[in-house]
Amino acid sequence: MVASSVSSTKTEITLRLSEFEMPPMQDALIIGRKAPLGFEAAKRMVDIISPNKYEVIKVQHPTIEALVIRKALMRMVPRDRLISIILEEGGKVANETTIFKVQLSIVLCVSKTVEL
Repeated sequence: MVASSVSSTKTEITLRLSEFEMPPMQDALIIGRKAPLGFEAAKRMVDIISPNKYEVIKVQHPTIEALVIRKALMRMVPRDRLISIILEEGGKVANETTIFKVQLSIVLCVSKTVEL
């Protein structure tokens, strides 16, 4: 009697589809010094796709060349402070070829005492 062996190979494929966003960024982009998209290209992209909504900022950082930040955020948090926060946190994970899409959540808490 000959023992028969059954062999099979299965492949599982999972697709996640989501709507393409214009521009293809959220609140900010972190662009590494040797990333395929540099400062000038980011500037052109922003001017074409979303004029007046984002600011492209060249920064002094060992691995990060530029940031692209939604202007509305800089009205909520002072520009320099927002840049330093993004560089501080993004700099921990970014490398020279990185292009990170950044989602920021800013919540303003206001408390006022009123004399009655």
